Amino acid sequence: MNQSTPELVIDRVSRNLSGRTIIEDLSLTLDRGEVLGLLGVNGAGKSTTLRMISGMLAPSSGSVTLGGLDLYANPERARRDIGYLPEEPPLYGELNVEEYLGFCARLHGLPRPTINAAVERVIERCELGEMRRRLTSLLSKGFRQRVGLAQAIVHEPALIVLDEPASGLDPIQALRLRELIRTLAVDHAVVLSTHVLSDVLACCDRVAILHQGRLRHSAVLSEIDAGSALRVQIEGDVDKDAWLHMPMVASAQIIDARCWRIRLRDGSSASDLAKAINDCSFGLLELRADGNALEDIFVRIATQPDTTEAAA
Repeated sequence: MNQSTPELVIDRVSRNLSGRTIIEDLSLTLDRGEVLGLLGVNGAGKSTTLRMISGMLAPSSGSVTLGGLDLYANPERARRDIGYLPEEPPLYGELNVEEYLGFCARLHGLPRPTINAAVERVIERCELGEMRRRLTSLLSKGFRQRVGLAQAIVHEPALIVLDEPASGLDPIQALRLRELIRTLAVDHAVVLSTHVLSDVLACCDRVAILHQGRLRHSAVLSEIDAGSALRVQIEGDVDKDAWLHMPMVASAQIIDARCWRIRLRDGSSASDLAKAINDCSFGLLELRADGNALEDIFVRIATQPDTTEAAA
């Protein structure tokens, strides 16, 4: 999946505003084929970071490199190689969906003979066929987000930057949008900014957590899961002591009568636990990584005492 050279390199980037540090010494990389979840509470600095990544806001120091070239020394790359969806999609209400996407394709510099094909392709990909003749001002929230995403990918950019794309969507709309975002990672590098943990768990390969304008944690999601808690569902009723008698179990927390959150001792594996459960005839129904591990990390970071003013 990953290339030898990252598609996006953010190297020690800082941004100051009116004498106040908004982002401080941020470094990240992203490969094509990956979705990076940028997590943080409101005011952590996510939107400022996205604006710097997308070429809209120059950093005060540090560099942003896209495809091996400095983004701000080669500003045309932002128009050609980056697709950006802000939290509120930039729609023009007097245009219908097809007209709007054609307009965006021209803004991104697509050659005129290729525009119609590009618009057709993105309408199909974002499932907008039934809405193609409808004015963007008359669309529901879910379709507005789909059109916003379509304008961000109509020119097939190397990097797609999404700011809270599921904000305000109902659960079904959010699910469909997550599925679409996952398909984008096949051909693009994707940065997804959110404060919703379920979005990160559903869409992302890696996570970076911002707090007070600084990067506090960066990890591959599978590694977070592998080194933390497991969710175990069994057929029988078992008390806590039964789990703690197993040599590989460090702690056991009941979720409901037959579902437990288990943490393993260092050096132990999920397969060790599965064998012990079967040996004890507990009746193993499910054994999987517990997504609450990311929640633990996020809450611990987000509840640290403020040492600076809130970031933008």
